[in-house]
Amino acid sequence: MKLPKVRFDRTVAFYRDVLGMEVVESSDVDVAVGVPRSVSVQFGPVTLWLDRVDNYSRADLWLELFTDDVELATRHLAGHSVVPQDELEQLPAGMAAHWFTNPVGIPHIVRLAD
Repeated sequence: MKLPKVRFDRTVAFYRDVLGMEVVESSDVDVAVGVPRSVSVQFGPVTLWLDRVDNYSRADLWLELFTDDVELATRHLAGHSVVPQDELEQLPAGMAAHWFTNPVGIPHIVRLAD
């Protein structure tokens, strides 16, 4: 979830203090360009990333999908007229991933599973 700077701390507090979920500050030095701070919240097997984006005025939902083969997944999506939109957000150098959007414009990153 991309969050405007003015709402970031309140949103983190909501998940941590109101819902009682564990919030973990990202120590990853490869935090994406334009995302100066990021935390994770675990929802069972799903990780919700809260990214502070200083030039946003409203929240935006971005989704992350994992694959064992990024290029195969990219070809599959292209076969359905879904093309990479890597201009959405700069990826860390060397990261095997691509950005796409669904039909209503929600960004998805397709990247290698850890």
